[in-house]
Amino acid sequence: MRNFPLSWSILSVVLVSSMAVARGPYDKVVIRTEKISDHPATPTSSVYVSGQVATVLRFEKDVDPAKTKLLGWEGRFEPLLVGSKKVVIEPLRDLNHDEAVPLLVTLVDGTEIPFIVKPPFTKEDGGWEGWTDHQVNVFKDPDSYNAVLSSLYDSLKKERALSEEIQRFKKEENSVDHALATLLASGEAQKTPFVRKKVFRPKNEDMDMVVELFSGPGKAAAVVTLRNTYYGDSGEPWKFDGAYLTRDFTSFTARPFALRLERSTIAPGQSGKIAVVVDKSAFRTKDGELVDLALQIFRGDGLLQVAVALEHTLVDQ
Repeated sequence: MRNFPLSWSILSVVLVSSMAVARGPYDKVVIRTEKISDHPATPTSSVYVSGQVATVLRFEKDVDPAKTKLLGWEGRFEPLLVGSKKVVIEPLRDLNHDEAVPLLVTLVDGTEIPFIVKPPFTKEDGGWEGWTDHQVNVFKDPDSYNAVLSSLYDSLKKERALSEEIQRFKKEENSVDHALATLLASGEAQKTPFVRKKVFRPKNEDMDMVVELFSGPGKAAAVVTLRNTYYGDSGEPWKFDGAYLTRDFTSFTARPFALRLERSTIAPGQSGKIAVVVDKSAFRTKDGELVDLALQIFRGDGLLQVAVALEHTLVDQ
């Protein structure tokens, strides 16, 4: 999709340029295992980095600083930090979606290990969720004790994350807020106790958007309707990546909310709704004061699509 121009709508809705803000602090950072193979059909290993975030590559043997090089790093990366068994990569900025930078790591025994340094891994790359590499443990011998142990830890973390996801789904099945969000996403607001209070139509080159804010007894809600008007040669679909609710647009303390999607992928010419229901308790501080909240919705490439200010006055006392 083309880059969206920066524009501001009246009062409560902010449409952010796709060049302006990536997910940054919301990105998941991971520690993972990378096993290197000598087979010629094996693709070069990738490392996923974010701007001004240090990513550590950890090897089984010491690294040769003189023969470890990042190609074309000037202006895009801090100088590589190489010492003992570690290589530290730190981009000065977020890499563009199509940027890929070759890295050659040479161990003291002469072993050369190539990598491709890329922007953060996304769901579009084939995983369940996106991430930025915090540390990559690199093993040349996949059967070594440390390699097997590291893989075991990776598997245990994935199993724990899957278990937590299953528990979350079970909890949502019995959630009133998720049931209300389902009705809103289905266009059946008349079956809910919510009353529509505000409607905004942010301007955008490739996406028609309507943002509706609702007030209800002890709750507030927002419904974002997106219509993909991108008719370029590629016929690029819009993909949902995530939604976050925080105290304001600069705070990273998440608040609970219920979310439902009419569809997670919107093809050119197609429309889809994103519904969010927020309980009064999410607006309340530790002191009992009600404060405004900020809802941010991200698209598939990890960039911010739309931000909505949810005023605490939407909650019907």
